[in-house]
Amino acid sequence: MADLQANRTGSVSRKTNETAVRVSVNIDGTGTSTISTGVGFFDHMLDHLSRHSLIDMDIKADGDLHVDDHHTVEDVGIVIGQALSKALGDRRGITRYASIDLAMDETMTKAAVDVSGRPFLVWNVAFSAPKIGTFDTELVREFFQALAQHAGITLHVQNIYGANNHHIAETCFKAVARALRMATEIDPRQAGRVPSTKGTLV
Repeated sequence: MADLQANRTGSVSRKTNETAVRVSVNIDGTGTSTISTGVGFFDHMLDHLSRHSLIDMDIKADGDLHVDDHHTVEDVGIVIGQALSKALGDRRGITRYASIDLAMDETMTKAAVDVSGRPFLVWNVAFSAPKIGTFDTELVREFFQALAQHAGITLHVQNIYGANNHHIAETCFKAVARALRMATEIDPRQAGRVPSTKGTLV
């Protein structure tokens, strides 16, 4: 099992005319993060993603924030997804599936994940306002769409109830983090096998 865990790290850099993003992840970390995207609320959410997944994340993004936050948020999702996919490799020995109902004050959000190599997002989350501070609430979905697509995961997120938009967004990030933590953990009963009857997840 130690050998399976030893190299579960990934680093990816991506540069376009809109953004320059660099991400390093360690799936078997402690949830330590260094995050700088220029978007304060987004940095706060990414810190939750790292802390509650126990995935160490080093994220640096420089984007065209004079336009808006969209390109930066989406491209960070892309690069985190690519780094996670690189770190997971052929997904050998992982638990693969996980789901959680996560409560925060008045809010409850459910996240379910299949680390399958097949990207898909089901998003059932509604916000009652277009912004949290200066952050566009629609960008929460954009981030998770990019993450799921490029990490190669099936991700379902449902906000069951909630009143405070900050709490709704935060429970989305925390619930996905916890589900990722469980799904990417090494299952000692798998004995190093790929958790699929096909013998491959990619």
